[in-house]
Amino acid sequence: MPDYISVQTSFAFPLASVKPLDGLQSYRAHCLSATRSILHEPLRRRQRCSACGSGLKSLGNVANLGYVECPSCNSIFLHLIPASSSWADLLADVSHYRRSPEAFHRGITQSRSENVYGPKIEWVQSTLRLQDVREPRLMEVVTPPSDFTSLLQSSGSFTEILTVDEMDLVMAGTSGQSLERKQPHSSDGENLVDVAVLLESLDRVDDPTALLRAVARRLAEGGLLFVTALVCSGFDMRVLGLRNLYLYPPDRANCFSLRGLERLLKESGFTLLEVSTPGVLDLEIVQAHLRHDPSIPLSTFERELLATQAETHAAFQEFLQQHKMSSFARIVGKKQP
Repeated sequence: MPDYISVQTSFAFPLASVKPLDGLQSYRAHCLSATRSILHEPLRRRQRCSACGSGLKSLGNVANLGYVECPSCNSIFLHLIPASSSWADLLADVSHYRRSPEAFHRGITQSRSENVYGPKIEWVQSTLRLQDVREPRLMEVVTPPSDFTSLLQSSGSFTEILTVDEMDLVMAGTSGQSLERKQPHSSDGENLVDVAVLLESLDRVDDPTALLRAVARRLAEGGLLFVTALVCSGFDMRVLGLRNLYLYPPDRANCFSLRGLERLLKESGFTLLEVSTPGVLDLEIVQAHLRHDPSIPLSTFERELLATQAETHAAFQEFLQQHKMSSFARIVGKKQP
């Protein structure tokens, strides 16, 4: 039996309120175009799995961009990637576009705040209470600007909130150098944080291992790490595979399996306190894809499942949560001594 807890939720909301498939298309097209624009530069071939170190094998293409798969833990990765500085520019471009009128996010800001970010605030707060962590300093790891920052500030749960660019941390983790003085660092044993929050950061940075290495250096001993990620071991990812329209770079340059994500965090020096997949949208995501493209190949069982009543859908989604088979994962880690 694992030493960590696993949490389920009955909190539900429609797909259209957080990431509508139809509204996604212009944003996804921008992400793909922006990614292609930097792939003429000298590129690195990703040959080893970030989670378990196994050699990667070709999987297929997403909009003509190659992905590779780990044969051991089944995590998947964008195959070719440019220098970290170029990847940082790409993530900054996409982050700013996400806030533009052309992207779907702006029209559902309030809904995303209530259904996406609000529950994450409660998750962090309840974990801090359980771990008896009081008046913590928190580091939000993201490519700014972040809609989560203001909610963290208004929660009143933290003595200080530091927003740190995830790619600055990656490059610091790769070089072993400290960030500039205004950022948290551990070179003198001071300015450490008690909590680090990585909302899908491991999905989009070019070097997840370097990011976790840098985050660990900035966490105090026993500090807590909160991670969310899309996992390829979840139901809708398994059913749709590379046809899943939520899989695209740079936002999903990495899509770990839950097993791979657990191993990555353990190898990076964290004891796992919680490993959950409290997703509520797996079936609805597959349904939305089938409406978008009725020719998607599904098994007879999958089509019959999708055609059942809402009560059956809810029961199946509950089953996915209980057995950690949903595609939305959240993990809490504690920095080891």
